[in-house]
Amino acid sequence: MDVSLTLIVVMAVLFAAGVYAMLERSLTRVLIGFMLLGNATNLLLLIVMGVPGNAPFFGYSDLSDPLPQALTLTAIVITFAVTAFLLALIYRSWQLGQADTVEDDEADIALRERTDADEDVMDDEDETGGDDATTDFVDVRTAPITVLQMRDHPSIHDDAPVDRAWSPDASTGSASGSTTSDDEEEDRP
Repeated sequence: MDVSLTLIVVMAVLFAAGVYAMLERSLTRVLIGFMLLGNATNLLLLIVMGVPGNAPFFGYSDLSDPLPQALTLTAIVITFAVTAFLLALIYRSWQLGQADTVEDDEADIALRERTDADEDVMDDEDETGGDDATTDFVDVRTAPITVLQMRDHPSIHDDAPVDRAWSPDASTGSASGSTTSDDEEEDRP
């Protein structure tokens, strides 16, 4: 496999510049960095493809691998979609604040100024909380899943056998035990 050193160097420079640009606070620079990363990924897939060959349906010698070509096409589409999203995000940020930089809000500043003592106090508060409820759905009325019985809805016909406790009187139908028929079973609430 003959790989061009120039393509490897260009790919490495694009990756480095893209990562550096994405670490900025300006959304426009993040967009440019993401586009550089997308192009570097396309070059990486071009390098992985190796030497070009014939199309698979022309013959059996020196065939090209179609998988990197499909991955490159997919990478182009994903890069285009995320670029369109970032452009919309930049436009909305410009409309709201006349700037495309991401600023810290009060919660970020408070989190940054927190000390180790504050962390210990917060950990202690978490440990004292009661763990009575193991689920968010505490009551039967608020449960997301309702189990229907065959008598709850007229369109449900449940003909499956029902497990019952075995007793010697019920199995033989002797005088001391009474057996219930299917009709009596359906009449129960």
